[in-house]
Amino acid sequence: MIVAPSMLSADFGNLQRDVEMVNQSEAGLFHLDIMDGVFVPNISYGFPVVKSIAKAAKKPMDAHLMIVDPDRYVKQFADLGVSYLSVHYEACTHLHRSLTNIRNLGMKAGVALNPHTHVQLIEDVLDCCDFVLIMSVNPGFGGQSFIPRAVEKVRQLKAMIQAQGLNTLIEVDGGVNFENVKILAQAGADIVVAGSTVFSAADPTNAIHQLTHCL
Repeated sequence: MIVAPSMLSADFGNLQRDVEMVNQSEAGLFHLDIMDGVFVPNISYGFPVVKSIAKAAKKPMDAHLMIVDPDRYVKQFADLGVSYLSVHYEACTHLHRSLTNIRNLGMKAGVALNPHTHVQLIEDVLDCCDFVLIMSVNPGFGGQSFIPRAVEKVRQLKAMIQAQGLNTLIEVDGGVNFENVKILAQAGADIVVAGSTVFSAADPTNAIHQLTHCL
């Protein structure tokens, strides 16, 4: 399992320390939650914080744009060195164009799906996706409880990917913990985002280790 610690749950008073912890751990990605207070009812952080993380990060950055009209900012994230960029199905009028633009700027393109959005709705753009982000909580806040229905959505999405002969990765974000990560892995998830499970642990490095070796 590829673990992507969510920096939204990091201690922003000790951001350098937490970035270094992720660097030294078995984590595969830095997950960056970008919220605008419009698409979701919360505001997180913007380009200055992403730039600070980028300066110290030794692993790829995975930015999840929970914002309206994300196309306006795609190039800026590319310029900051983001490797994986996901936009929401619900926020993109021309999703194929958005995903193509992300790829053209040299990033892995992802589409994120809210809990109420069926995976079948992205069947026609799946070949444009390097990864799909399944939200297992309602986006906007950390520390929420996992929505069990997400497991079945992962299974359905995995079947769609295999049917099309693709290598698209499945990422799951929200309420991931030591109990459900194994179930998600068995259903077909490749990447899990973990916020409070990592940063609220007594030993965050060991928490990442346990999630990574969940099977």
